[in-house]
Amino acid sequence: MIAVIRLMLLVVFFIVSTVAGLLVCLVRPFHAENVRIFSHWYGKVAWLFGIEVEIRRDPAIEAGTPYVYIANHQNNLDLFVMSNAVQSRTVTIGKKSLKFIPFFGQLYWLSGNILIDRNNKSKALNTMLAAAERINRDRLSVWMFPEGTRSYGRGLLPFKMGAFHIALEAAVPLVPVCMSSTHDQFKLNRWNNGKVIIQLMAPVALPAREQMNIREFAQSMHQQMQQQIALLDSELGNDYTASTIAAKE
Repeated sequence: MIAVIRLMLLVVFFIVSTVAGLLVCLVRPFHAENVRIFSHWYGKVAWLFGIEVEIRRDPAIEAGTPYVYIANHQNNLDLFVMSNAVQSRTVTIGKKSLKFIPFFGQLYWLSGNILIDRNNKSKALNTMLAAAERINRDRLSVWMFPEGTRSYGRGLLPFKMGAFHIALEAAVPLVPVCMSSTHDQFKLNRWNNGKVIIQLMAPVALPAREQMNIREFAQSMHQQMQQQIALLDSELGNDYTASTIAAKE
C-alpha cells in the first residue's frame, strides 16, 4: 500500500514540477539559478521516500565562487537524494540524448544545463572547452559525476578525465561531493528508509599547468573521496563500502 501511494504521489510530482519548471523557463530560459531551484524541488522527494538527508558543507566553499563539483553516482535515487546539495549558480553536464525525453528533456535543456555528445569525442571535447569558457564568462559552477555512469553497488568506479580537464581549462578549484552508500537501502514499500549523509568537502586547487599530471591528480581525488565515503558509511553503521573495497582487493 505504501508503494502504491508513493508511486501515485511521484507521478503527480513529476507532472506538476515539469509543468511549473517549463513555465519558469519560458520566462527566464537558461537562468543561472534555474538548476538549483529545480534540483531543490526534486530534493524534497527524499522525504516522500522515507529518507532523511543531512548535507554538510565545508565552510571554505564560498558563495558565488565558481567550482567544478565532482560527486559519486550510485543509482537513480541520486536524483532525489543528492539534489538538495546543488549550490547556487551551478549547472550540470548531461548526455545530449536527454534533450529528446519528452518534457523532462526540454526542461533539463532550458534550465541551463550543458549537453554533451558522448559518442563523438571531438564534439565532447569542444563542449567541455565551451563549459570552461562559460564558467569564466558567467561565473558558473559545474556539477559532474566523474565516474561517467552509476556504480550500482560496485563502489567508487574509476574516474574519467573530463571534469579535471574542465577545471584545468577554467582554472577553478574542484569540490569533492561524497554521498554515503545507498545500495539496497531503499525499499518502496518500507516507510522508514534510513539516513543519507552528503559531504561537500573543502575546495581543492589544481596544481599549475606545467606541474600537472592530470591522471595522478584524478587518482588522488578518487582515493580521498573513497576514504570520505567509507567514513560516512562507518558513521551510519553501514559497512558496505569497507566490504566492497575488501572484495576488490
